[in-house]
Amino acid sequence: MLRFRNLGSGSSGNATVVEAHGPLGITRLMVDCGFKPRQLSDGLAQAGLTANQIDGVFVTHEHGDHIGCAVSFVRQQRRPLWMSQGTHKAIGSPDLGDMLRFARDGVALQLGDLHLMPFTVPHDANEPLQLICSDGLSRLGLVTDLGHATAHVLQHLHGCHALMLECNHDATLLSGCSYPEFLKQRIAGRLGHLSNQQAAGIARAVNHLGLRHVIAAHLSERNNRPALAQAALGDALGWLHTAIGVADPLRGTDWVEV
Repeated sequence: MLRFRNLGSGSSGNATVVEAHGPLGITRLMVDCGFKPRQLSDGLAQAGLTANQIDGVFVTHEHGDHIGCAVSFVRQQRRPLWMSQGTHKAIGSPDLGDMLRFARDGVALQLGDLHLMPFTVPHDANEPLQLICSDGLSRLGLVTDLGHATAHVLQHLHGCHALMLECNHDATLLSGCSYPEFLKQRIAGRLGHLSNQQAAGIARAVNHLGLRHVIAAHLSERNNRPALAQAALGDALGWLHTAIGVADPLRGTDWVEV
């Protein structure tokens, strides 16, 4: 069995626990660790977990809402931490000894019964990666923080049974907000963040009969609304809008079984 639970998704922090039940027992990976230690502990407690039940951490890129307390967490828990060489360099190349594991585009990783496939995405970070997680039967795609969908991104997302997909902003709300023009251009640019309609295009492109769960994630609190993201994804997939989950910035989601 493969399941996941987001602990919070937004500019204030991001973390998702992916759990596989298999022949080796229960394996848990935390994807991103973008909170302060107390917030992370509270989020894990709400999921019924403690820090020592996390078997490893994968960080997608160096932005603070994703890297958070990852380094201190793995040092305290003595767990492996995967990231790209670019991300490691961007955070100052901390010495993590044998806990540091480098991840690369298209190179499979293994943690217990979890099969992991990192892939590159276009984003304004140093070698950012997103991730496919599988227990050998079901596939989960975690895709936040990218400016647009390349053919490479879509190739990796094909065949997923669940998606957690960035819906950062509504283009009209972003255009009319009080942000300075340079920031609007960064967010909407090809190395920025996905709009609802861009996310809908991805969902439409990779939709198949086996796709069972879609979670809208990384919503801007100022420039998006859950109902707008649900409508865009629901219409793209031909689903009821209410069938689309939304990751709350602070509370995340309930457990979702893939």
